[in-house]
Amino acid sequence: MITIVKSNAQHSHFVELVKQLDAELAIRDGAEHDFYNQFNSIGNIQYAIVAYDNNVPVGCGAIKAYNATIMEVKRMYTIPACRGKAVASTVLKALENWATEMEYEKCILETGKKQPEAIALYMKSGYQQIPNYGQYAGVANSVCFEKVLRVI
Repeated sequence: MITIVKSNAQHSHFVELVKQLDAELAIRDGAEHDFYNQFNSIGNIQYAIVAYDNNVPVGCGAIKAYNATIMEVKRMYTIPACRGKAVASTVLKALENWATEMEYEKCILETGKKQPEAIALYMKSGYQQIPNYGQYAGVANSVCFEKVLRVI
């Protein structure tokens, strides 16, 4: 049974999972890792989630305000041993619910083309591909998505 804990970016298990995420992304992204890494600081993240399986931290994710109506999904990660067990889907849904509770209208996110599992998760979860936004505009290996959470 996966349980979810809402916290912030200073939560020790969130910090540890993000370190594992960064190590994996350094391998996947190769020479492009430094470019992407500059946008992935957890210092400004106020809303983080840690997923547990029998009290063991197995996944995480976060949201941060992109503007007054949009939250950006950041730092999604599931440990390799728990992939395929709906951890990421559970975390993503909890993040979307949290954003909705705070009256945000949509979530956006960026992922890399070298992360096909992430792309499949977002598409399965109802996200639609959008033109690359912000710092990802014009970046060939980035893919951006959005999901409307509530219609005003």
